[in-house]
Amino acid sequence: MSAGPLIHPKADVCSKNIGTGTRIWQFAVVLENATIGADCNINCHTFIENDVKLGDHITVKSGVYLWDGITVEDHVFIGPNATFTNDKTPRSKSYPASFNRILIRRFASIGANATIIGPCEIGEYAMIGAGSVVTRSVPPYALVAGNPAQIIGFVEVGGEKMTKTAEGYLSADGRLFRIP
Repeated sequence: MSAGPLIHPKADVCSKNIGTGTRIWQFAVVLENATIGADCNINCHTFIENDVKLGDHITVKSGVYLWDGITVEDHVFIGPNATFTNDKTPRSKSYPASFNRILIRRFASIGANATIIGPCEIGEYAMIGAGSVVTRSVPPYALVAGNPAQIIGFVEVGGEKMTKTAEGYLSADGRLFRIP
């Protein structure tokens, strides 16, 4: 691990709140009040606004813009071109008193080109399928897909889909989960 963050010379990073070992690649923009934890990987062509808090060990792939009001807990993956919205009624040069909040809990994964519409919470270990449009909160361990995104199953910690049984959901190693 390095003594500080590694920031590509072609990145525009104004924040001093960046953890040890984090890598920020070319053409990324990070505003002054953003907070980024340790050992994150912020890919090229990303934008992180002021009121954004990222935990540790997060991957943000290319083409992702994180707007004010987004909090991301540890070990989250955000796939390429995932889109986040913080204002359900946007108008040019008209700003709400506060922006809708989006909270992404630890170990969640957001697939490529997914759209997350705030306010909402993505539960821990949840998986958002590529191209899905999330219009409401997603419970922990849920696997969602579609437009609007619907629960199509539940995943275990490693991301494998569990099998639905009459008693609950069965993991690959035989553990039974009773998920409401």
